[in-house]
Amino acid sequence: MKDTAKHQGLRNQLVSTLEQKGITDRAVLDAIKKIPRHLFLNSSFEDYAYQDKAFPIGAGQTISQPYTVAFQSQLLEVKKEHKILEIGTGSGYQTAVLCMLGAKVYSIERQNELFKQTSNLFPKLNIRPKHLSFGDGYKGLPSYAPFDSIIVTAGAPFIPQPLMAQLKIGGRLVIPLGEDVQIMTLLIRKNETQFEKHEFGEFRFVPLLEDKN
Repeated sequence: MKDTAKHQGLRNQLVSTLEQKGITDRAVLDAIKKIPRHLFLNSSFEDYAYQDKAFPIGAGQTISQPYTVAFQSQLLEVKKEHKILEIGTGSGYQTAVLCMLGAKVYSIERQNELFKQTSNLFPKLNIRPKHLSFGDGYKGLPSYAPFDSIIVTAGAPFIPQPLMAQLKIGGRLVIPLGEDVQIMTLLIRKNETQFEKHEFGEFRFVPLLEDKN
């Protein structure tokens, strides 16, 4: 599992690209600069790992475009020790970014193949999420709630009620909403019953699936 000076150079170029596209959160950019994205991909994609593109990772899923990872991470406004629920571990790359930002990450994956892959990969890369879970992301993790923030890394047709219930007051929920094309949506919980909603344009994600395989 090599991470070379060449890889670091490509990461520096990627960070410049993200800055040009409007990512301003220094902590997020620094995390992307440090994390070896090529190790989260099949080795056949290694030469392309630092392009700002999504790639297939198996089980019909993709590793998100770095810009998307950076954009969602920036919207979360992560602080050290924040408890974050991630719906869709996927390749583990977004998880790694959140861990690098100092968050305590609780992540759910419904594809068993990917759950096993990331469970094996994280220790090798010295990445330590608080909790990895194989299950249905629509249900969240009520036993670990409430969370400072929640990030959904797949396109959801609606906002799952359990996720809204598991968010702290003042907490932020970032979710791509829609069927074919998604609108990146931020909900900020104002009190027990009220949420403030913000929308940030179109993105494309694989669908958020219910029930585990």
